[in-house]
Amino acid sequence: MTTLVDPRARAAVRALKRGYQPGKPIEAVKRQYKLSSVIKLASNENALGPSPKALAALRAAAPSLHRYPDMACTALRRRLAKTLKVDPASLIFGNGSDELLVLALRAFVDPGDEVIVAEPTFLIYALQAKACGAAVRAVPLARDRYDLPAMKAAVTPRTKLVFIANPDNPTGTYVTKRELEAFLQGLPAHVLVLLDEAYYEFVAAADYPQTLPYVDRHPVIVTRSFSKAYGLAGLRVGYGVARPPIVAAMDAVREPFNVNSLAQAAALAALEDTAFLQRTRRMLQEGRRYLGRELGQLKIQVVPGVANFLLLKLGPRAPQVAQRLLEQGIIVREMSGWKLPGCLRVTIGTMPENRAFIRALQRCLAAMEVAA
Repeated sequence: MTTLVDPRARAAVRALKRGYQPGKPIEAVKRQYKLSSVIKLASNENALGPSPKALAALRAAAPSLHRYPDMACTALRRRLAKTLKVDPASLIFGNGSDELLVLALRAFVDPGDEVIVAEPTFLIYALQAKACGAAVRAVPLARDRYDLPAMKAAVTPRTKLVFIANPDNPTGTYVTKRELEAFLQGLPAHVLVLLDEAYYEFVAAADYPQTLPYVDRHPVIVTRSFSKAYGLAGLRVGYGVARPPIVAAMDAVREPFNVNSLAQAAALAALEDTAFLQRTRRMLQEGRRYLGRELGQLKIQVVPGVANFLLLKLGPRAPQVAQRLLEQGIIVREMSGWKLPGCLRVTIGTMPENRAFIRALQRCLAAMEVAA
């Protein structure tokens, strides 16, 4: 259902074509197609569920729900600073890492300033920048990867913020250490760079940049999330690392009590659950190998990514394949809304989920071939 925006809304808001469109909920698909079982592979969630230690922490924290949360996230801040070996004052916490992107825009971007993004990339960057009244300069990807030289060439005296998703969503590709350092070298001092590392924990590539040391040398904000690798997407907790003055600016526009007490308790416990993180990585390695082999046999092109999802190139048949999968209880993300027509994004699930997806996909393709 589409509702018209009230005419009293700000001009920047009225100009937005639509907000972020989430993946279809499991229960809604069950009702619509009268299915008893549905597998969701559309939103890059952790197929293993949440960390068991996080669940135990949630139960322990529940009796204190009548109290407001610790606005400073003190215990989580102390533990995370020790884990990352950073100054506690260089940390800021958000209602998911998405909120940190918004806080950076609120703190540093005035109406009329420029924000540089890749195209396509995570939709929230351009959406929220436009909502702030910023001019968005979108630089096309080059062979499914960020074109950092072109993004650097797009910087002007009006540029305030550059968003870099590493790894990228929706392609799953990444920017190398050499590429990122070349981009940061000589970048004008008035430009901030936000490095969105929501999928950081999944990357094993040797040339992937370890960016926390950059915080002291460059005007960067590094954001990460507990939603993906730690399985806490429903609680919404993320964090950012930047120089304390940058953090202070973002903190000034942050809503009070933005990270709820259950999220703080679960994130703290999840940090301690290294065994769960290792299980998650093993699941992804096995699933990526299996899906790559099976999709190759089906002659489907897969973008080589390093996150917990795959981008499939199916051409004009992609929307029909997505719909047929949905009717079989497999939810994937059709990517035309991301300016990637002909593509599907598929989360790597558990092995039973991956096998069910491949069987359903085989049925779809066979039925479409017969119909043709």
